[in-house]
Amino acid sequence: MKRTTLKTLALSALFAGGLFNAHANAAEPMPVVASFSILGDLVKVVGGERVAVTTLAGPDSDAHTFEPKPTDAKTLLACKLMVVNGLHFEPWAEKLAKSANFKGDMVIAAKGVKPRAMPEEKGHEDKGHNDPKDQEAGGHQLHDIDPHAWQNPNNVIVYVRNIAAGLAKADASGAATYQANAEAYVKELQALDASIKTQLAAIPVAKRKVITSHDAFGYFAAQYKVKFLAQQGVNTEAEPSAKEIGQLIGQIKREKVRAIFIENMSNPKMLAQLSKDAGATVGGTLYSDALSGADQPGSSYLKMMNHNLTQLLAGMKLN
Repeated sequence: MKRTTLKTLALSALFAGGLFNAHANAAEPMPVVASFSILGDLVKVVGGERVAVTTLAGPDSDAHTFEPKPTDAKTLLACKLMVVNGLHFEPWAEKLAKSANFKGDMVIAAKGVKPRAMPEEKGHEDKGHNDPKDQEAGGHQLHDIDPHAWQNPNNVIVYVRNIAAGLAKADASGAATYQANAEAYVKELQALDASIKTQLAAIPVAKRKVITSHDAFGYFAAQYKVKFLAQQGVNTEAEPSAKEIGQLIGQIKREKVRAIFIENMSNPKMLAQLSKDAGATVGGTLYSDALSGADQPGSSYLKMMNHNLTQLLAGMKLN
């Protein structure tokens, strides 16, 4: 009897140990790569403790000009899922996945967003991405599209639902969690949209004019009736010509715009010179294509948007 009891206990301990190890393995966070910091934040919100997120173009980094390192390929190969913006924002990400022979799933966060066409003179320069099949909704070529769709919180609702679906596909047992996290965040995004509208209502539409270092706020402008004047086009790789800067200075003076904003991943020298020549005031830093570090006010998407709104309101009140 004693021998049977000991055997039973041993088997029970072995079985319990097996269950423990299986649970431990099941509890391992799923590795996910996000192309840039804003997406990284969204994936963390939706994935919660079930995911371990690596961001390639990190805080204060310009995803337009980011160049992956060999270690990024190794990181990607260790992941089950890659999340990118799409809309030709980070063409290097797809090239990285192809060159690394990535076999996991890829989520295009902006899939389903109604893209905003760039004005002809501000479209992306032709980067050899002219395949007619590479089109988004509306029939626009990818290089003619403004990729900064996250500047409208309603588009981010599309992002988080796409991310939730992608995470659920890669980790079916977490599907309910991802869905719940996404829908809880959707409510926060809807509240953010309402808050921005309410606060901007205090500024007459005629005074909603600001100057930024590059044209990254088109979706915000369209949603909230704010006019953004930018010294660069949508692509930060292209420097504005002297003629373009001269035209912008003339427009600033005609429209009596008083506040200029520098973005966190931009070189401030040219914008500072522009403000001097145009007689405008350099305002606070805006976050457009990248979050800030943890110790700065734009360390998450919601914080970034609220910080930007505070800065913009202060600047527009000077007009």
